[in-house]
Amino acid sequence: MAHKKGGGSSKNGRDSNPQYRGVKAYGGQFVTAGSIIVRQCGSVFAPGFNTKSAKDWTIFALKDGTVEFQGRKVHVRVEENAVATV
Repeated sequence: MAHKKGGGSSKNGRDSNPQYRGVKAYGGQFVTAGSIIVRQCGSVFAPGFNTKSAKDWTIFALKDGTVEFQGRKVHVRVEENAVATV
């Protein structure tokens, strides 16, 4: 006979990692090409000028510029003679 009870198993005790969704660059912020602007589930925001949507609906910048939200659309306004400050 066992002198200790067997450790019971639980059907709980699992959790998935957080997805960190939301707006990453707000209106008026300067972004570089390839920067993530919005991480989202589904098409909450739509890509506009100089932005593109990835396979997981992430919207990212195609060119360096300033982020601009116009309704559901997300644009990146490219200014001539704009220099990125690091």
